[in-house]
Amino acid sequence: MTDDARDTVLSRLDTVLSRLDARMADLESLYEDLHRHPEIGFQETRTAAEAARRLTSYGYEVHTGLGTTGVVGVLRNGDGPVVLLRADMDALPVEERTGLPYASTVPGTMHACGHDVHVTCLAGAADLLAAGRDHWSGTVIALFQPAEEVSGGARSMVGDGLFSKGLVPTPDVVLGQHVAPLAAGMIAYCSGACMASADGRRITFHGVGGHGSRPESVIDPIVMAAAFVQRVQGVVAREVAPKDQVVITIGALHAGNAANVVPDHATVDLTVRSFDDDVRARVLAAIDRIAKAEAAASNAPRAPETEVLNAFPVTRNDPKTLHKVNDAFAALFGARNLLAYEPVSGSEDVGDLATAADAPLYYWWLGGWDPDAFHAALRAGRVDQDIPTNHSPHFAPVKQPTLTMGVQALVTAALSHLG
Repeated sequence: MTDDARDTVLSRLDTVLSRLDARMADLESLYEDLHRHPEIGFQETRTAAEAARRLTSYGYEVHTGLGTTGVVGVLRNGDGPVVLLRADMDALPVEERTGLPYASTVPGTMHACGHDVHVTCLAGAADLLAAGRDHWSGTVIALFQPAEEVSGGARSMVGDGLFSKGLVPTPDVVLGQHVAPLAAGMIAYCSGACMASADGRRITFHGVGGHGSRPESVIDPIVMAAAFVQRVQGVVAREVAPKDQVVITIGALHAGNAANVVPDHATVDLTVRSFDDDVRARVLAAIDRIAKAEAAASNAPRAPETEVLNAFPVTRNDPKTLHKVNDAFAALFGARNLLAYEPVSGSEDVGDLATAADAPLYYWWLGGWDPDAFHAALRAGRVDQDIPTNHSPHFAPVKQPTLTMGVQALVTAALSHLG
């Protein structure tokens, strides 16, 4: 970016962002309120109502109830690109242990992944873009999505006609962010496939139950399941090329309830994560093949059954969009505050929105941890030990500068595309 172009970008950003300081006390209050009242996926009624109320007050055309609890606001401001900004709303079934004065008041539920940060930042960005509409042209879509953690939230909104029924114009670009256990004040990015697909499966093995003293009269599903668990690890070791990253995790194995009784079925819950759709398909097929083979080897009375628990796509950042937005980020935040990272095996469903719209996606990480604590842990080589990560009961982003930078980042990314 040339110096003149940078000056132009900064001038417009300074004008639109100039109202942020006056609105920050309200946004911090919103964040604390959301953190106190977390809601599980597809149950985000309170959060959705607040998002809709705010969007209406900012002058957006508002649609509610998409994908059960999803909310979308549309602000049309003349000719120009259509920019979609997305935030997820759901919390996790985790008991909070942060000790924060605004800790969760809902037993067994907390915003352990920072979606309360996402909602707050999008609300702030939607407000500033509406107030600063004299300085841009086009259309802004502010989308508050349910149920990212369990997957299906984005697909549910699309399935309810988000784009197909003309509720909102089809976006030219999809933008979003996720708070992370990085130093607040940093933005991390990855071009191309940046987050893995994730496929959750529950496999039920069928046997013939009976008395534990008469093994010859039973067909033991626990033996089948145990053999499957051992054998399936060989898929990564012997059926996937070393250059292809794949993770198979067995998360649960359930069978029986008494030491002297062989049950008639056993279930195995697993997750497959990968970065390539062809590899993904091959691994899932191998898992299905091994499950059937182990059942056949044990003379099972019928083939195992497979239930799809969830499915997240590979999250792919469009290189051209990333470069364009990062130029604007560098102009506002300084290039030294942008950090490239390697693809991570966590998963997201924001890509379902971009795919449905056939639009490029850029999804970045927003630092949210106390900078001094983070850099001290980094110097000591103890980041993994000392900095709680997403989904931890101790996950507690600092309010500042996280919220301010999160709002600024969304506004900056939107203005980098709007006329």
